Amino acid sequence: MSRQHLVDGDRIEAERYELEAAPAYRFAPSRREVFRMLGAGLLVLAVSGGAENAAEAQESGGGGGRRRGRNDAAPRDIGAWLHIGEDGTVTAHTGKTEVGQNVRTSLSQAVADELRVKVNSVRMVMADTDLVPYDAGTFGSRSTPAMAPQIRRAASAAREMLIDLAAATWGVDRAVCVAENGAIRRNDGSGTAPLAYPRLLQGKTLSRTIEDDAPRTPAAASSVPKVDGRAYVTGEHRYTSDLRRDGMLYGRVLRAPAYGAKLKSADLAPAQSLQGVVTVRDGDLVGVAAPTTRAADTALAAIKAEWETSAQQPSERDLFTRLRGAGSRGESLTGGAADERLKGTYTVAYIAHVPLEPRAAVAEWSGDRLTVWTGTQRPFGVRDELATAFGIPAARVRVIVPDTGSGYGGKHTGEAAVEAARLAKAAGKPVKLVWTREEEFAWAYFRPAGVIDVAAALGNDGTLAEWEFHNYNSGGSGLRSPYEIASRKEEFHRADSPLRQGSYRGLAATANHFARECHMDDLARAAGADPLAFRLKHLKDERLRAVLLAAAERFGWEKRRKAPGRGFGLAAGLEKGGYVANCAEVAVDAGTGQVIVRRVVAAFECGAVVNPVHLHNQVEGGTVMGLGGALFEAIHFEDGRLVNGRFSRYRVPRFRDMPAIETVLVDRRDLPSAGAGETPIVAIAPAIGNALLDATGVRLRALPLVSEGRMPAPV
Repeated sequence: MSRQHLVDGDRIEAERYELEAAPAYRFAPSRREVFRMLGAGLLVLAVSGGAENAAEAQESGGGGGRRRGRNDAAPRDIGAWLHIGEDGTVTAHTGKTEVGQNVRTSLSQAVADELRVKVNSVRMVMADTDLVPYDAGTFGSRSTPAMAPQIRRAASAAREMLIDLAAATWGVDRAVCVAENGAIRRNDGSGTAPLAYPRLLQGKTLSRTIEDDAPRTPAAASSVPKVDGRAYVTGEHRYTSDLRRDGMLYGRVLRAPAYGAKLKSADLAPAQSLQGVVTVRDGDLVGVAAPTTRAADTALAAIKAEWETSAQQPSERDLFTRLRGAGSRGESLTGGAADERLKGTYTVAYIAHVPLEPRAAVAEWSGDRLTVWTGTQRPFGVRDELATAFGIPAARVRVIVPDTGSGYGGKHTGEAAVEAARLAKAAGKPVKLVWTREEEFAWAYFRPAGVIDVAAALGNDGTLAEWEFHNYNSGGSGLRSPYEIASRKEEFHRADSPLRQGSYRGLAATANHFARECHMDDLARAAGADPLAFRLKHLKDERLRAVLLAAAERFGWEKRRKAPGRGFGLAAGLEKGGYVANCAEVAVDAGTGQVIVRRVVAAFECGAVVNPVHLHNQVEGGTVMGLGGALFEAIHFEDGRLVNGRFSRYRVPRFRDMPAIETVLVDRRDLPSAGAGETPIVAIAPAIGNALLDATGVRLRALPLVSEGRMPAPV
């Protein structure tokens, strides 16, 4: 079964392989640093991982210079989370990052709701390890269900404190005091002028313990425009790759020609002879820094390197055999009162994250302190990587994350930050390092490939009697079927992956939903049942039933009409507290086999809706991203080399691939809000796969379904 890990109380899914990997770099201290450490006394060395050392136990913990260990509970003082300035601006602090999911806006809404201020008066300070409370990272759709309530508790406590201050100032019962429009007013008909928050706080700070039972305002549904949206549209926003520092150099790092290749030798002399060039060789890192990007490219090309490659370099031709290892384990159905047994094997390819902004970092040393600006979903995790790599206390490392050009789970690690910091240390100047698109494809981690074996048995009454499901390598997220089954066995098996792999939007829930929902359609056919009716027959989960029915109603499932080359499919699932159902219509050209997805309906429910417009965008964006993995996306590699590591060879959805997408939001005001960044991606692939089966009678069991844009030729 899958191994699981805990980070700050949150379960970390087993397929987050990148969080288990050894540090990418560890740099030996220079002789000068060793002598500085030794001084004139006795040196006692204690070797420990960066995340466990004593220095980190006193890491930066929040606003106002607060310190706390990483395993402590969140700070309970208002001042760690909020500050109200003299002009009435409310500054809120969070370790979450903005990588396109619009959490800056939703958290600003939470603060504004509780403090009774306008959203544009709230300023979010995000992902700066010197200024914000510790946070494990922005992943797992945790920002809305975990961080939003925390921010609300802090803002609610601040509001109640302000009411107390006003009541004391006026000498009245606090019951007659009301927070409104950034001030406290009296509702007793006295005609007393309201007291603005800054006036109440003159000479005081927001210092009070946040109580768990602080009264909170129910989240209201409001389509607040995206905070700083104009800056993104006009190009005013500065990403890491846009940053400049005085005297800054530009870095490049030498990469291996193939996976697993080892550096035998590197002659840096030709690069060192170039004007203004700094070279570094430290362990596995060989790199250059130069006054311009062109000069850095020239210097890198001048290095004469020899590499040693293995005779057994990985290729995709034997990938799924390798991942399954000892063989299928899905053959232990006991039989019983069953009149139909169905088995199937499903595969999913490695795919790349392809973020708009490749990995980038700007690093600057000031004495023995390091500051790095970088795009990451785990600023404190990257801070730990830097501390480990350089053998320094985490308290001497600051990581600042500008709002970043997408992550999708692919920016959990800090290789670019460490590389830039090492080059900056050698140069004695700030260094910017931006990975090329080819580097981003080849050397970032991929969504895990996987093999899934499914076996199921139908009872004589057409109900699911037995279910066996084995996922090899892809992961355990979304593994358990939501359907009612008399006997079940569902397991995740680790495997030896030939390529570096890790988190991806939705994790393995996409693969597991693909296999499960396709197999459910095959079972419905075997039972002679409509796919929707068959699912509803086996569902007691009312929330999943609700999104299925909502999608089917909007799609017109009962009114669909068959025609040659035209097919309809549906799929549903739940993950990370969200529920989704997709209906899809496809067309397949009889002559060429070309596949067109004509229409998709997505019904989604994640509790109470906070911002309908932005939730709509999240669902539609997840659907589009899922379309790529369903139809086209796959990493191809041969003899240890990536074959399609550029956009001209790696197919992502294009405008001409876009179907008409209709989104139905099921708003549950009676439930707490869950995250929406991942779940909308999980059901689109099986919905399309089932529609293709309906159109052609051919079951495709491999993702991507139609990598060339047309039905594969029969084998």
